[in-house]
Amino acid sequence: MGRLFCVIPCYNEQEVLPTTSSLLRDKLHALIEQNKISSDSRIVFVNDGSRDATWEIIKALHDEDEIFQGINLSKNMGHQNALLAGLMTAKDLCDAAISLDADLQDDINAIDEMIDKFNEGCDVVYGVRSARKTDTFFKRTTAEGFYKLMDKLGAKTVYNHADYRLMSRRALLGLAEFGEVNLFLRGIVPMVGYKSDVVYYERAERFAGESKYPLKKMLSFAVEGITSLSTKPIKMITGLGFFIFIVSIAVLIYSLVRYFTGNTIQGWTTTVISVWAIGGLMMISLGVIGEYIGKIYLETKNRPRFIIESYLGDEKDQK
Repeated sequence: MGRLFCVIPCYNEQEVLPTTSSLLRDKLHALIEQNKISSDSRIVFVNDGSRDATWEIIKALHDEDEIFQGINLSKNMGHQNALLAGLMTAKDLCDAAISLDADLQDDINAIDEMIDKFNEGCDVVYGVRSARKTDTFFKRTTAEGFYKLMDKLGAKTVYNHADYRLMSRRALLGLAEFGEVNLFLRGIVPMVGYKSDVVYYERAERFAGESKYPLKKMLSFAVEGITSLSTKPIKMITGLGFFIFIVSIAVLIYSLVRYFTGNTIQGWTTTVISVWAIGGLMMISLGVIGEYIGKIYLETKNRPRFIIESYLGDEKDQK
């Protein structure tokens, strides 16, 4: 294998960067000594508008060792956009790139097997969690439910795979062809195609800092993924509309029969229930449709997904 780039999005990661950088540097040096990757391989940290000393640490690492490179975004663009910025910078400089999170909960020892599968001809190698022993029951249940729900709604993703993956240069160039603003890379990467495989690993606990994905963000991320990759929710609303229409016809027939047989009883219970049920359903339906309209609105604006303020890399890479 030739040149490998490890791309790590960072948002307020000053607590983990010293340890993360040391572990990754040792891993790449070991791979270089085994002749698995080129000595020109690099670790690229993408600063996503951090408010702490993350960028200062990245600059210090770059000054200390050329194996470290840095991309500083103009503002906080979100995890997926920051990751894309790193991958799109790497695509013209590497033979393959591996994306992973700064907290290194994803086992970096899986990189060895990813490289082996790349050498066997795979363009995409997904890191898949074999177990979630370190997760709480709530997080484990909701996370696994999320993947199953995504699959049921037509958004094809790799089960228990986050953003830990290897992509060849060819796969990265294919990813660059996708121009949507609403990014959900876990669903977009499988659309690129090419030969793929999986590597299993156990997810570790975060060794420092706080998770950047609390429940609120996870729910937002789930909605983003579903509405970015699937139109099934709208189709479900259409089907539900037909069902309610059929029910309303049945209720109409029942009411007429009761009226002509003289068994009508004036009451407000059924009326109130009907009004609130239909009203709630209409609000939910409008909300789902609104999500899609909002995405159309953002796509038509065609705003940049990221803006790079500065780049710390090899001189030959910046020409």
